Amino acid sequence: MATVPVYCICRLPYDVTQFMIECDACKDWFHGSCVGVDEDDAPDIDIYHCPNCEKTHGKSTLKKKKNWNKHDTGQSGDVKPVQNGSQVFIKELRSRTFPSSEDVVVKLSGCQLTVDYLEENSFNEPILIQKKEGLGMTMPAPTFYVSDVENYVGPDVLVDVVDVTKQTDSKMKLKEFVDYYYSTNRKKVLNVINLEFSDTRMASIVESPLIVRRLSWVENYWPDDALLGKPKVTKYCLICVKDSYTDFHIENGGASVWYHVLKGEKIFFLIKPTSANLSLYERWRSSSNHSEMFFADQVDKCYKCTLKQGQTLFIPSGWINAVLTPVDCLAFSGHFVHNMSVEMQMRAYEVEKRLKVASLTPFPNFETACWYTGRHYLERFRSLHKSNKQPAPYLVHGAKIINGAFRSWTKKQALLEHEDELPENMKPTQLIKDLAKEIRIAEVRFWVHVFTAFVIQPPASPSTQEAIQGMLSMANLQSSDTCLQPAWNNSQAKNNSHTGPASKKPAGGAAATGNSKRPAKRPPKKPQKSSSVDSADMFDDDQDHLDACFKDSDYVYPSLESEEDNPIFKSRSKKRKNSDDTPYSPTARVGPSVPRHERPAREGARVASIETGLAAAAAKLSHQEEQQKTKKKKKSTKKKPIVVEEPLKHSQDNSSSEPNLDSESNAADHEYSTGPGKPVSGQPMAPGVFLNQKRPSTSSPNSNSAQPAKVERGNSSDAKAKRLKKGMATAKQRLGKILKIHRNGKLLL
Repeated sequence: MATVPVYCICRLPYDVTQFMIECDACKDWFHGSCVGVDEDDAPDIDIYHCPNCEKTHGKSTLKKKKNWNKHDTGQSGDVKPVQNGSQVFIKELRSRTFPSSEDVVVKLSGCQLTVDYLEENSFNEPILIQKKEGLGMTMPAPTFYVSDVENYVGPDVLVDVVDVTKQTDSKMKLKEFVDYYYSTNRKKVLNVINLEFSDTRMASIVESPLIVRRLSWVENYWPDDALLGKPKVTKYCLICVKDSYTDFHIENGGASVWYHVLKGEKIFFLIKPTSANLSLYERWRSSSNHSEMFFADQVDKCYKCTLKQGQTLFIPSGWINAVLTPVDCLAFSGHFVHNMSVEMQMRAYEVEKRLKVASLTPFPNFETACWYTGRHYLERFRSLHKSNKQPAPYLVHGAKIINGAFRSWTKKQALLEHEDELPENMKPTQLIKDLAKEIRIAEVRFWVHVFTAFVIQPPASPSTQEAIQGMLSMANLQSSDTCLQPAWNNSQAKNNSHTGPASKKPAGGAAATGNSKRPAKRPPKKPQKSSSVDSADMFDDDQDHLDACFKDSDYVYPSLESEEDNPIFKSRSKKRKNSDDTPYSPTARVGPSVPRHERPAREGARVASIETGLAAAAAKLSHQEEQQKTKKKKKSTKKKPIVVEEPLKHSQDNSSSEPNLDSESNAADHEYSTGPGKPVSGQPMAPGVFLNQKRPSTSSPNSNSAQPAKVERGNSSDAKAKRLKKGMATAKQRLGKILKIHRNGKLLL
């Protein structure tokens, strides 16, 4: 019977669950735990000798690495880039000086950090809390330590462990890491910063600060019954040994983060998220050798903030930060996205997607959280609208940013990439449309409120009220929906108390002025409408006009045509005709502000080139018409001139809106022919066009008599005189039909 082979110094059979290494001398296999070789160290061994072979062949030798600078002790003669996280790097980092964080970090007590404080002062700078009292935060007792973490979380839980020297991560059981933490001979610098414990027993003894729970999208807007569970980003345990280092980074999703040091100490290197710094960060992070470059050297300022035991630090969205652990440390932290930094969160998220960098602490389902937040914005804005309240400006701004992201994510070319993040039972198109409408209403109400507060403290005139009502009508709002109606009613009452009909005057004819010392105004020359016209009536008229426009359930689409062609706005323009405070209307026609006066035509006002072109066009048109008639009529080949009798027309009203081409300075309305003749002096003529016969001038004494004018056309084929169609008798009339001369004299080609 064959025996089972045995291995190692323990002489046990092969076990697939245990790591083994082969001796290069005796070719026998040994368990790594039996000979003191870690699985992570095996790739670095070049020649391995077991304990028995070491006596005759010597100790094992390691491979020669290209990047020895990661383990460089500073004694090598070759100058190589220092790797971030190496021993040399940590030594240099400790010796450097940085600007103090006093310039950017705000120090508060726990009770001062409230939602009202952040709404008033914003959350753009780090906040340091000296003591945890007042934060509404729950932490373990000071005697709590790493071994207790193992008991509450579980020894067999796999955790992400970072090799600080190599800046790489691997998986390890929590029990193994705790054994490493308590060992006296640490061959490596290992770091645990991604232990999320919200599903473990330790969650009951650790609670995040109250301000975080008040602001967090996940805590407030994510439904409990959603098919996709809430992101696990609220509670992290950080177990870091001395000289642990986390290189510069931005929290995924642009999330804000809080840290509380239970034992030990941490040093933060903070960089402001300016546009320049974010661009530099993206370029640095995308380079292949970024691990050899200290990012703080590329920006103008990097602030150093030391977080001691018992202190809590809040870092806002987008801040670029690195962390150094000078002594063994046990800390707790959490990530949260909120309404006060929507723009920065979205920008950091886009940077993260472009870099495609896998982070140890990702923010899962960030887009799903945005969709739930957008739905909350819609419900909140509608509720505020019904209660006649205005949402905070930062909420309106955040809603605009999120709605813009929704439009980008739902485009056809991008939908496939983002549809997995879309929550169930949500209609994205309808949400985008409804949220845009509420944003527009909120913005109109805000600007109307500002306009009323700063422009009309004195009482508003009816025309000003009409302008404001027009703004409200564009947003489908009634005047009673805003906080302005009481102010308008008061101002209207003041107007009525100081202004009355002209007939109600005291004896003596003086206007009633009350206690005012201002002189009475001169009565207007022209009658004006009574000031008792209420703005509500004006609004009703405007609403009637808007009802005639094309609209759906959400929007009104006013016509963009001119007022002359659009009768909807005619009554509005008449009401505002006598107003001195007429608001701007995009449909109003631009015209002279004074009536035209009758005046003679100025000599030389006509442009010679235009009249030459008209003459040439008339001659060409006449020639073409005669050729067409010649083809249609089959008569004798002998051509006889046609005499056309036409009554001479003369304008009796010089102020008519039609252009008067029969002027004293240039006798117009002539008939031109292509036949030979002598051109009239002083008249610009087209080449080859001559005047056969000049009609009597309108300035002659006999111009009022209706004498027929005889004009000869050389190209006529008719033998009898024939009266042409009305309005087409002369070449000028036919040319006017072709060129469509406008009444006011404009030439429309």
